[in-house]
Amino acid sequence: MSDEEPRIGVNGIGGVFIYANDAKSLSEWYAKHFGLSFTHYPEYRTYGMEFVQRDDPDRTKRETTVFAVHESEKKLPDDRFEFMINFRVSDLGEFLDQLRESRISIEKTQDYDYGLFAWIRDPEGNRIELYQPL
Repeated sequence: MSDEEPRIGVNGIGGVFIYANDAKSLSEWYAKHFGLSFTHYPEYRTYGMEFVQRDDPDRTKRETTVFAVHESEKKLPDDRFEFMINFRVSDLGEFLDQLRESRISIEKTQDYDYGLFAWIRDPEGNRIELYQPL
């Protein structure tokens, strides 16, 4: 791929997921200080909500950004907390090809009935989730 060819790019943030030692307390803090209303999803050990930019019965046209606080599976150190940003892309296959051409390792891909997913890490080791809605 030459520099003159059009490239596929990230076109939005699908969600921001914060991992916490005490997800309940942290989500309550966000609710109290930021005026957010979370739903508890005990099966995922998560408190989450959506920012809706455009609602539509057609999932491919609905635009939301998820914000969630997820209970960490292990005790996180006080000086380092983990998080993952979910970036929405319009063509995951082409985007992953571009990343591979740049020698960026793809950790995993997974298809669901609502979207296609892949995971990579940035140079600092932070995990990034890429998402193409279906």
